[in-house]
Amino acid sequence: MAPRSQPSARQVRLGAELRKLRDAAGMSAREAAGLLSSTSAQMSQVESGLSGVSEERVRRLSSLYACADEELIDALVAMATDRTRGWWEEFRGVLPLGFLDLSELEHHARFLNVISTAHVPGVLQTEEYARSVFAYMVPELPASELEPRVAHRMRRRIVVERDEAVSYEAVVHESVLRTRVADRQAARAQLDEILRQSERPNVTVRVIPFDVDGFAGANTSMFYAGGPVPQLDTAKRDAPHGGPFLDAQSQLARFRTLFRKVESVSLDPAKSRDFIHRMAKEL
Repeated sequence: MAPRSQPSARQVRLGAELRKLRDAAGMSAREAAGLLSSTSAQMSQVESGLSGVSEERVRRLSSLYACADEELIDALVAMATDRTRGWWEEFRGVLPLGFLDLSELEHHARFLNVISTAHVPGVLQTEEYARSVFAYMVPELPASELEPRVAHRMRRRIVVERDEAVSYEAVVHESVLRTRVADRQAARAQLDEILRQSERPNVTVRVIPFDVDGFAGANTSMFYAGGPVPQLDTAKRDAPHGGPFLDAQSQLARFRTLFRKVESVSLDPAKSRDFIHRMAKEL
């Protein structure tokens, strides 16, 4: 089978995790390949996500590497055998691959935690808000590129609206809620949408008011997706136009601590809803 030309972030992550197991075992790619009657080149393709890997091979590699974490092994097998072709495939060849990778990550996540100090989190945005954010790019996007980005952002809502919806928690700074990326009417509609989504049992929205002590994270925006096991969590510095996925254990630990710190100075969900209601009335 020919190597993949453009592996997804999920496929790359699987290969990277297999490489981590090999490194932890102190084994070279050549040694591992030899034990599997394979080649170093084939092992490199698997570990870079360019080639697929079967359940049998994942389990054989885990055994060779003396990995005793059955939950992690099962999670890696699930990644290797997953054949999901989600709604995001409609945008393949239309949008940059990062958009598709983000949707796939959200689809498989156990939970999503977001800190936003710049824009309303993507999953909570209205169509007009999203269009205003994307239209602000320099150079400006033609309609043929702008509209697919807006459509994709609207489709991302499915992650909190589907039958098996993900647990979603967003901490949003007051400055985000007060910034009018469009006009007053659009701002009111956006606040109403946040309130509507926060009524879902799986969605929690917390607000950090200007008038709060102990918040020094004005430039802190992050996205954190919980994997099937903590080792497979993924984080990134959230930005309106993307950013690299981070998965080193030290990075993940920092992001988990950061979320707890920011969450600790935010209003509880009920007070946050009251806060947003008052803001909407002001408009």
